[in-house]
Amino acid sequence: MNNKSGSSKASADKLVKNIRRKTRQTYSAEEKIRIVLAGMRGEESISALCRREGIAESLYYSWSKEFLEAGKRRLSGDTARQATSPEVKELRSEAMALKECVADLTLENRLLKKSMTGVGEDLE
Repeated sequence: MNNKSGSSKASADKLVKNIRRKTRQTYSAEEKIRIVLAGMRGEESISALCRREGIAESLYYSWSKEFLEAGKRRLSGDTARQATSPEVKELRSEAMALKECVADLTLENRLLKKSMTGVGEDLE
């Protein structure tokens, strides 16, 4: 009997975790910046700010760190965006397809020019 209640408790915990995961609030970049700037103003404590916004303090501090690092990179002149691996692969394959298209069109153009000059020479 004890074994059944333990397994039902584990399944209930799993269900609660899944519900929390699916209903977790996602914050936009603007909301994150607003919260971090509010914390930097120092008008209220970080713990009070986090309670009011419904976030963990650790989440606030990770956002704050990302915010400051992004600002530091931008001020140092690094404006290049970090591309993800799938993006890079997709862009490379697209570039290769475009190069092949240009090569095909160039070859077709040369063949047409040769055929036009060949026809013109026969007439003269």
